[in-house]
Amino acid sequence: MLRDIVNNFYKMPDKSLNSFLEISSQMNISKGEYLVQCNEIPKDFYIIKKGVVRAFYLNESGKEFTRSFVIENQPVASLLSLIFNKPSELYYECLTDCVMYRVNFKEFMKLTKTDIHISNLYSRVLEYAFRNFGSKIHDLSVLNATDRYLKLRQKIPRIESLVSQYHIASYLNITPVQLSRIRKKLSFLLT
Repeated sequence: MLRDIVNNFYKMPDKSLNSFLEISSQMNISKGEYLVQCNEIPKDFYIIKKGVVRAFYLNESGKEFTRSFVIENQPVASLLSLIFNKPSELYYECLTDCVMYRVNFKEFMKLTKTDIHISNLYSRVLEYAFRNFGSKIHDLSVLNATDRYLKLRQKIPRIESLVSQYHIASYLNITPVQLSRIRKKLSFLLT
């Protein structure tokens, strides 16, 4: 339920929470559909109730680079695009059938101007996004591929059943062959 998800980010009084819920709507999105496409200016952000979304870049030759996976109870948005009202540099694709809550960003920002609790919620979401970005940079800079894979599996325990090996390898910044070797080595060590 959206009320519980929001309160996990920031506990608000009912009046503020109800204001937020009024600008939110639940929707179903099928696997393979996009929340936002590259060069599109988004209007909404989403909170995932069920499913997995990935954010990815596409280079000039068509190679995909997965930047993040977003799972249940987490917000997903082309945040810089929303804040600066500019086209997204990323694609946001549903990797599974998803149930999510859609929130109009302009309406949300209006509420931040009149309700300190909504403003505090916005601050918490920005902190969350900043922390995730910093963690990803740290992982790519400091951890080896095996450790990055183990950390991803810790964050999303059933990742292999939800996401293709190609997408996992792209996220880890390795090839699918390297991922296969890591998985084989780990399965050997665990037996």
